[in-house]
Amino acid sequence: MRHRNSRGNWRRKAGTIAAAVVLLGAAGVEVAAAAPVPGPVLRSPAGGYQELWVPSAMGKIKVQVQWAARGGSSALYLLDGLRAPGDHSQWTSDTDALRQFVGDNVTLVFPVGGHSSFYTDWYRPSSTNQQATKYKWETFLTKDLPAYLAGYGVSRTNNAIVGASMGGNAALTLAAHHRDQFRFAGSFSGYVHPTFPMWNEAMRAAMRDEGNFNVDDMWGPASDPAWVRNDATDQAELLRGLPMYIWSGNALPGLADLPFGLGNTLNAMGLEAMTLIANQMFRDRLGALGIPARIELGNGTHTWPYWQQALANARPMILDALNAH
Repeated sequence: MRHRNSRGNWRRKAGTIAAAVVLLGAAGVEVAAAAPVPGPVLRSPAGGYQELWVPSAMGKIKVQVQWAARGGSSALYLLDGLRAPGDHSQWTSDTDALRQFVGDNVTLVFPVGGHSSFYTDWYRPSSTNQQATKYKWETFLTKDLPAYLAGYGVSRTNNAIVGASMGGNAALTLAAHHRDQFRFAGSFSGYVHPTFPMWNEAMRAAMRDEGNFNVDDMWGPASDPAWVRNDATDQAELLRGLPMYIWSGNALPGLADLPFGLGNTLNAMGLEAMTLIANQMFRDRLGALGIPARIELGNGTHTWPYWQQALANARPMILDALNAH
């Protein structure tokens, strides 16, 4: 990917080495920095992204970043679904998220990895697939990553977070428990009520199918308090006053499903039928508590084209919440 560097000659003091790093970052080439470099030296041209390696208890985590168009300090975190790849965020490959925000004064932050993790801190490594390192995703997203990005001038407190599917409930619960960091939260087809009877078993089946992960090693048995803590519907009161955008489809396929074939579409219909129920319960819970949110239950299934559109719908709210126009 090639982009014109329109920032003029203000980088002369950085020297040729820093200039080469900028060009590599713009092309999507991995840049492993030993420590953050303050200021705009490593900022990629508009429309490009840079790949950083961020230290954590899980080892170094790749993070794809599109820097704010005009050097702003706000950030939007975007979380993947259950099948999160290990080499890139699906937001960068399966949606036009980069293009949507290319001219906006907000840094896009795409954590890479977290396959079947629900972006939470696990009790222990998964015992069914010989996982070597315990997942510590809440710690990473709320401590390690914002501290690292602060070295690039990104705010620790003026952030938004959205997620699709697995990432949807995580976006809401992370925002609920870390209100000092997040000023907006969005969930697209999120499983936002995992404590609903027997849904823990549905999650068990999904996680076994996707990497042979053991849900008991994540939050323990269904009676464990960790389930309630990580349930957006149960934690709804903590979201009071936070701007939110919630989207779920009605499980009916449309033109966006055609490229995925009959088998994938049927699966996406079944998954979205479940998320629709969860999001209706979340909507009713917010209503009972008198907590406002923008909730749209529209046409569509459990797949990326609909989440791309949901992000576009949420964009004005995100920019308003972060004052990032």
